[in-house]
Amino acid sequence: MSNQRQGLLTLNAGSSSIKFAVFTVPELKQLLIGQIDSIGSIAAFKAKSSDALINEKYEWSQQDAPQNHADALKWLIEWLNLRMANLKICAVGHRVVHGGQFYSEPVLINDDVLHQLESLLALAPLHEPHNVAGIKAARESFGEIAQVACFDTAFHRDQPFINDTFAIPRHFYEEGVRRYGFHGLSYEYISKNLPELFPEHAKGRVIILHLGNGASMCAIKDGRAVSSTMGFSALDGLAMGTRCGNIDPGVLLYLMEFKGMKAKEISDLLYKESGLKGLSGISNDMRTLEGSDQPEAKEAIDYFVSRVKREIGSLAMALGGLDAMVFTGGIGENSVNVRKAVLEGCEWLGVEIDEANNASGQTVISSEFSSVLCLRIPTNEEGMIAAHTLALSNLSIPTMSS
Repeated sequence: MSNQRQGLLTLNAGSSSIKFAVFTVPELKQLLIGQIDSIGSIAAFKAKSSDALINEKYEWSQQDAPQNHADALKWLIEWLNLRMANLKICAVGHRVVHGGQFYSEPVLINDDVLHQLESLLALAPLHEPHNVAGIKAARESFGEIAQVACFDTAFHRDQPFINDTFAIPRHFYEEGVRRYGFHGLSYEYISKNLPELFPEHAKGRVIILHLGNGASMCAIKDGRAVSSTMGFSALDGLAMGTRCGNIDPGVLLYLMEFKGMKAKEISDLLYKESGLKGLSGISNDMRTLEGSDQPEAKEAIDYFVSRVKREIGSLAMALGGLDAMVFTGGIGENSVNVRKAVLEGCEWLGVEIDEANNASGQTVISSEFSSVLCLRIPTNEEGMIAAHTLALSNLSIPTMSS
């Protein structure tokens, strides 16, 4: 007999990628993190273990590359079995972008749940189909082990009606056309960890800025969502890497009526060609724009920052004041310049930045004289998925196998 540890796998299936992480059970110590990118094209793989014993990168030739999520997941499982032979995957947790009006918390996946998720494909056409494809592929590969859906919209389901609706005929709201909000797993992670770090501020009025290629902000009071910048889809609110953010609906009517654009063309424009990429004409990557001397790059960054500042004002009003702000996500965690530019516009709220702390990436980036605590806290959506999956899967005792 030999010890075989229980493991838990988290999957985040995007439009052309699968991000994954492996955790021990029941400790939830992260063993491995990685991703497969450009599925359907020249796919690339990378993975790194926490002990640095695994640090692999691989790029397929186009003819050998996995052409869909099922193929990519099958390859990943074979790779895991080879590299982590002493680990038995006993549960799988999935990030699912949209839970619609049905799900306000994670849920064990069964045939009925899967069927209901398929009914939501139209609400998130660029995300949900791939989330569902990842679930189907995992069920096929892992059989009867517990699988859990963790929803990006669930954290926002308790928002008040006035922050959850649009001013269109009410029957659309009843049919599910409402403000869902996204990045909920990130907000949940920060909200659950903030009380340990700053308990008094965690009870107060907090704005979390999840700034990355996808970007949004959320107003939170006593750990619960009050309002979010994202709405019915992941397009609303802030400008993002390739997404437009807030836009006058009249622009869309103009594109349809006078430019003759079809829904698919408009969808591609708003989701894939806009945001920082469209504004700059250079890149959707903030690092590239910050390193560019082109005026269009600076203008794109300035626009991004200006929208963040406007939303801070809006969310502070929804909260009735502000006690803390938390920067997270790829840009929020790593861009010294963006954090500085945002906070330097918030003196009217009582914010005072500590430039040295900000430059060195400290947790607290506001000065001792600031009436608003400003923080930089890395998010961990994979860890949040793992925690929910463990709780619902009833896994606790390591198994023994020969």
